[in-house]
Amino acid sequence: MNTSARHFLPLLLLLGGLLTGMAATAQPVDRAASAPERPLYEAPATPVEVAPVLDGEVRDDPAWAASHVIEGFWQTEPFEGRPASERTEVRVIYTKNTLYVGVICYDREPDRIIVSDSRRDASLDETDSFRFILDTFLDGQNGFVFGTNPAGIEYDAQVSNEGQGGFGAGRQQGGSGGGFNINWDGSWEVRSRTDAQGWSAEFAIPFRTLRFPSGQRQTWGVNFQRTIRRRNENAFWVRLPRQFNLNRLSLAGRLTGLEVPVPRNLKVMPYALGQASRDFEETPAHTRTNGDLGVDLKYSLNSGLTLDATVNTDFAQVEVDEQQVNLDRFSLFFPEKRPFFLENAGLFSVGETGEVELFFSRRIGIGEGGSAVPILGGMRLTGDLGGMKVGLLEMQTRSVGEVLPANNFAVARMQKELPNRSALGVLFTNRTGVGRYAADNDYNRVLAVDGRLGLGAYTLLSGFGARSFTPGFDHNPYAWRLEARYDSESWLLQGSFTEVREDFNPEVGFLRRTGYRKPSVLIFHRYRPGGFLGLQELRPHASYRGFWGIDGFQETGFLHIDNHWEWRHGYELHTGVNFTREGVREPFSLVEGVVVPAGTYDHQEAQLVGITDQGKWISLNVRATIGGFFGGDRVAIDPTLRMRAGETLTTEMSLGRNVIRLPGGSFTTNLFRVRVSYSFTPRVFLQSLVQYNDQAEIFSVNVRFGWLRAANTGLFLVFNQSNGTDRLLNEPLLRGLTVKYTHLLDVLK
Repeated sequence: MNTSARHFLPLLLLLGGLLTGMAATAQPVDRAASAPERPLYEAPATPVEVAPVLDGEVRDDPAWAASHVIEGFWQTEPFEGRPASERTEVRVIYTKNTLYVGVICYDREPDRIIVSDSRRDASLDETDSFRFILDTFLDGQNGFVFGTNPAGIEYDAQVSNEGQGGFGAGRQQGGSGGGFNINWDGSWEVRSRTDAQGWSAEFAIPFRTLRFPSGQRQTWGVNFQRTIRRRNENAFWVRLPRQFNLNRLSLAGRLTGLEVPVPRNLKVMPYALGQASRDFEETPAHTRTNGDLGVDLKYSLNSGLTLDATVNTDFAQVEVDEQQVNLDRFSLFFPEKRPFFLENAGLFSVGETGEVELFFSRRIGIGEGGSAVPILGGMRLTGDLGGMKVGLLEMQTRSVGEVLPANNFAVARMQKELPNRSALGVLFTNRTGVGRYAADNDYNRVLAVDGRLGLGAYTLLSGFGARSFTPGFDHNPYAWRLEARYDSESWLLQGSFTEVREDFNPEVGFLRRTGYRKPSVLIFHRYRPGGFLGLQELRPHASYRGFWGIDGFQETGFLHIDNHWEWRHGYELHTGVNFTREGVREPFSLVEGVVVPAGTYDHQEAQLVGITDQGKWISLNVRATIGGFFGGDRVAIDPTLRMRAGETLTTEMSLGRNVIRLPGGSFTTNLFRVRVSYSFTPRVFLQSLVQYNDQAEIFSVNVRFGWLRAANTGLFLVFNQSNGTDRLLNEPLLRGLTVKYTHLLDVLK
């Protein structure tokens, strides 16, 4: 038995026993399997001939008069199982082309309503807000989320696999795909208003914005959520256990009485772009100008299948990457931000986020160091075909001189979703070098099978197996992973084992390191002490992850023991300790002149996190790590200060500072970031991102002005400048200005 298996087998057996026993105990309360015991949450949608006036006023609009009133919300926070502290009324009506949702959020203290942001897709957690989810295929796993706050922002997202995996690493996206995709931007409208009784909102969602099964009369899954920020209150129409959120579609209610039209959807989105740039390192420096045209297309082949196409694709309007400091010998992970690749990305997600992703869209159109590679065009077909989830992606890039040949990328995905959160799927990726600069046999392919199995209400088993095909990489080109997860109101237990062989080579994916075996385990407890010291919840937990080379040499070990202290007024304190091991096979350089010798380094470190109430106009989040580091010491501090003025101006300042003393030398790194956003309206904004990275010796400024129309199209002005850290007051290294206009043509409207 290899070293990693010997270390991990006792933990795996213990976790397996716990999961088996708890799954057996939990089986009688499986709401999906015990339908007669589950409370019936059904609400009818009412057909109307005349659409409401979209102004945020629900009470006095006759279009809503005959609709059914949906009410009776239940808290998960702060008092699980209690009725919501304020009354909420929801109504759903529809015309032949559009679904309308109206909500009245009554509030006895309307002057205390918190509105923290008015940017599109801004977080709805730190503001009073209302959102809902539609499970249009009634499969209990996938859906569309729509939401707003009293400022009337447009918030939308796609959910797959009940929001688990990938993007779920944080509020925003973390990987190339996953369960929660906030970057999906549909074509719809919302209006809100505030008065002496609280606030209200009206949503208008064209049926052609959604995907659903064939057939005129339908029932969809639905749930509604209201957040009252000053009380840290989350309340849902369908009563949920506290460990779940709106994405728990297997527990959603039913929206009945819908008669949907046969979809007629053809959207054409042409763009025009002009750029001017100046490279001050050239001799002599001169300004380059160029213009370009391109077009995107979206066509509904049927009610559940959508074709997206793009020609001469450009992403100049997308915010630049956030810089990172690399204090290790493995690759950094930068998330995807380009909207074309983010839409429906969850369907293509297979692997482990940030470690081994079998498809990673940043491999298309982005070269080494983040440089842009011209994209000639491509297409994507996604949706439901005969009860099977399908995804096809085809992209073609241009060559970059003789340095980088043109490449063709193809990705195929099929997945059959089964009852109780289960599924079985297959993924195939292919990259082929084409054109005169391509070498012979220049290709890379990956074939993978993945699946998940739901047991009872709380247990989920999942995993994948994959093989890559690359000329010259034929010795054990395999990777696989198995994971077990149990998530009840009190306990979260998780264990996994991943193996990536030396010749596994997913060139259209992301691989942080190669040739390893990785066991990991998490034991996490949620305890609510009933108001003791004003505490809302205590979360003691322990986790371990280790990386062993195939030869048995341990490259990384990380044991984390922690407790999260959360108070009802929104403050949090995390008190943890880490026990680390780093096995260095070959010397490597952390920074110029500081080399870490080969060897094994065992250390301990204290980790403290403090979080103030994020709903206030000023809030602070501080993380500090103090302890051993590669034979020396490290003090790392990461404070983030957030301030806002109403819902229009938001600022965020963060510092990542590492003070490191090693036997081979001492150094300090600083990564300073300032983000400022001003929203003139929910669709007109000015944003800036300023970054200072003394390790990379870069000072950069990114400023974006956006005047949005439907589905995130419109006018964008983008200014970029970068300086060396040693010449901040002198001429920059590079400066550029881009003007881009994208227009949405709804051809079949």
